[in-house]
Amino acid sequence: MPVLKSLSFTALPKTTNDPVQQRRTKFITKLEEQKLLLNDPNHVRTVQRWTKVNGERHTTTKQQAVRPWWKTDPSGQVVMSIKFGAKPIEFEKGKAGIVVPSKDKLPT
Repeated sequence: MPVLKSLSFTALPKTTNDPVQQRRTKFITKLEEQKLLLNDPNHVRTVQRWTKVNGERHTTTKQQAVRPWWKTDPSGQVVMSIKFGAKPIEFEKGKAGIVVPSKDKLPT
């Protein structure tokens, strides 16, 4: 086969499932969701799920609420906590909140 002889072949590169990179990617998407929630307070995440209808599997679209990672304290300052999973990340011992003067400064 002259066509195959004109091609050059090589081994396929290995696909890696790096768990650290996957967690970083997931964390970045969660931060992007927070930015979308900051711009639009009614933002919801759209997720596709498999459901069985009459014994057959079908995809359905569900909307999930995105909860904000920030709260306003009584003095009017905004306190943001970055969560990884269900736990907030502590930047110093016992301090997991980032103080922002107003909600307008939150994206920066």
